Amino acid sequence: MRMLIKNGTIVTAADSFAGDVWIVDGTIVAIADARQRAAFAAEREIDAAGKYVMPGGIDVHTHLDMPFMGTTSRDDFQTGTIAAAHGGTTTIVDFAIQARGQSLRAALDAWHAKAEGKAAIDYGFHMIVSDVNPSSLEEMGGLGAEGVTSYKLFTAYPGALYSDDGQILRAMQRARDLGALVSLHAENGIAINVLIEQAVARGERAPRYHATTRPEVTEAEATHRALCLAEVAGAPVYIVHLTAARALEEVVRFRDRGLPVYAETCPQYLFCSTDDLEREGFEGAKYVCSPPMRPRAMQEELWRGLRTGHLQVVATDHCPFDFVGQKEMGREVFTRIPNGMPTIETRLLLVWDGGVRAGRFGPSRFVEMMATAPAKLFGLYPRKGSVAVGADADLVVWDPDREQSLAARALHMRVDYSPYEGRTVRGAPTHVLSRGTVIVEDGKFLGRPGAGRFVKRSGYAPA
Repeated sequence: MRMLIKNGTIVTAADSFAGDVWIVDGTIVAIADARQRAAFAAEREIDAAGKYVMPGGIDVHTHLDMPFMGTTSRDDFQTGTIAAAHGGTTTIVDFAIQARGQSLRAALDAWHAKAEGKAAIDYGFHMIVSDVNPSSLEEMGGLGAEGVTSYKLFTAYPGALYSDDGQILRAMQRARDLGALVSLHAENGIAINVLIEQAVARGERAPRYHATTRPEVTEAEATHRALCLAEVAGAPVYIVHLTAARALEEVVRFRDRGLPVYAETCPQYLFCSTDDLEREGFEGAKYVCSPPMRPRAMQEELWRGLRTGHLQVVATDHCPFDFVGQKEMGREVFTRIPNGMPTIETRLLLVWDGGVRAGRFGPSRFVEMMATAPAKLFGLYPRKGSVAVGADADLVVWDPDREQSLAARALHMRVDYSPYEGRTVRGAPTHVLSRGTVIVEDGKFLGRPGAGRFVKRSGYAPA
């Protein structure tokens, strides 16, 4: 297929300019102006007049078909990637989870089986190492050769995913030697468990207590500790789903010293708050995720971090559970509410509306945090994350004036509610391309489950 996207404004992380994008067999072969069109015979043309042509979004934090808290996240690799495509995301990096006593190899094989034949867009895997021991540390080298070059550890969830400081340090040292990147879920899980036990004993069982038992200081302390361990190891580190001003202060402090420290936040922390956890009845359960919602006043600190570059990425932590039948598991006590929210489809829509349209930053910064920075940090660049000659033609034609409802009935995630019910945003894709194939056009999915490919990633590179 030879395709021409013409008359658009091309947006990269560094610049924006008028130009045409020429695509042959799924790869960008030229970026030129209208005077050169006669030299290119296209089988299909897309007129992007009045629109932006941007790299497809890259979501480096998803949990599809994930067992958790006695149930499983609702979106599998088919429904989740189709929903992602509708929202302008063309690549995801999901988390394969090593169970205690399981090899990393077995865990990775299990996640390959979940994705193959289902994923509609390209995908990669991080590896959650929940059992740090000599065998798993050795296995990390073999996984890197297969394109799995990032690992996640937890200071939360004692007895399940939790790793102590020594285990985290050893994993960071191993990742450093392999040129890989460790990401951290940074909350002090041991302290949180004490607070939860005490709250439940007092009869504090409603959804709002999910936030009060995971206060900001438990995130800030764990973030500081994770960054100190990375400094000891001489390794880069990436803090996932940062929510709190004090945790961000720790990231800024270490970055100002020149250390390779990176962090992401998520749309739910930019647009939802503890007010939502306190909704009437049991409605607050829809907003239970970890780390928890923070006070609304804290949102502007996160927006400032995105604007200044101290936060590099907006990812989703997409982990959807139905309100009926799943979130309801915690009606008696908040500790049984499955943690997670549906966000894979709405990430670009929300951040464009709340960031670019609101004047907080421009289109190039939007592209940097939604595509280019995650591609660089997680070994996908320059194949993904840029509008450049030689890159995969993973592209979004973006209409800044197109309105999109965020009501559950208007979206494609397999979940029975939307956290943003009643909200309409402005700015949405008209065309989404995966390796040169139009997979979404004017809201209709034209792709194919199973067309997504596993992407072998190279090692960490600074962003």
